[in-house]
Amino acid sequence: MKLKYLSVLVAAGVATSAVASEKKTWEANAELGAIITSGNTETTTFKGALNVKHNLENWNNEYKLDGIYKEDEVEKDDGTKVTERTNEKYFASAQGNYKLNEENAHLFVYGSYLSDYFGAYRQEAVVSGGYGLRLLDTDTMVLNAEIGPGYKYFQYPDDSTEVGDDGELLADEWEGEVIALAKADYTWQISEGAKFTQLVAMEYGSTNTKTRSETALLTKINGSLQMKVGFNVTHNSDVADDKENTDTETALTLVYNF
Repeated sequence: MKLKYLSVLVAAGVATSAVASEKKTWEANAELGAIITSGNTETTTFKGALNVKHNLENWNNEYKLDGIYKEDEVEKDDGTKVTERTNEKYFASAQGNYKLNEENAHLFVYGSYLSDYFGAYRQEAVVSGGYGLRLLDTDTMVLNAEIGPGYKYFQYPDDSTEVGDDGELLADEWEGEVIALAKADYTWQISEGAKFTQLVAMEYGSTNTKTRSETALLTKINGSLQMKVGFNVTHNSDVADDKENTDTETALTLVYNF
């Protein structure tokens, strides 16, 4: 069940390929990576993602699925070794961009859901809307920016040590707050076979400010297949004492474009 989600990403990518061949308005890519080691150290890591874009006359829509699952061999106090889950995270989002008469400008509506078993917050759901503008558009570089209000509904982990205003533990509790969302998305086509991307997004709220950075370098292997090196950073301003403010992820994956 744990790995079923990642299998669905690949299966969905294959199904999307058939649709994309009939409708040129669809673009999609599927991403998959795996690391399995044995011997002195045993680890298992799976990462998958699916990105779909639908370009219409008045709308540009984008859908994303992403997941990672990791197991590591750990040594107990008595010296025995057992395999434990050390990371499991799933993310889904959808965004619709309505094109304005103003060149390279749009209004957007966005929704996302995050399930993170080892993160600062167990679950997060975000809805937002706002205004977007392309700030840079050349033959090799594109920079888009978006800003707008939103609402976040989030759940504290069941082992959280955070305490509410009433002095009670917030473990497993849900809270919500109004947020301000800002995002910048940069793409640099270095050459015909290499591309650099940088995404920076911030969700500012009274309880927590979440900042996310996604950096990637993609190199073409053949017409449809690319190798991707990615480095992601997520920073939460307010977390429990037993949690780290910053999470990082480095991944090497293959990307297939449909």
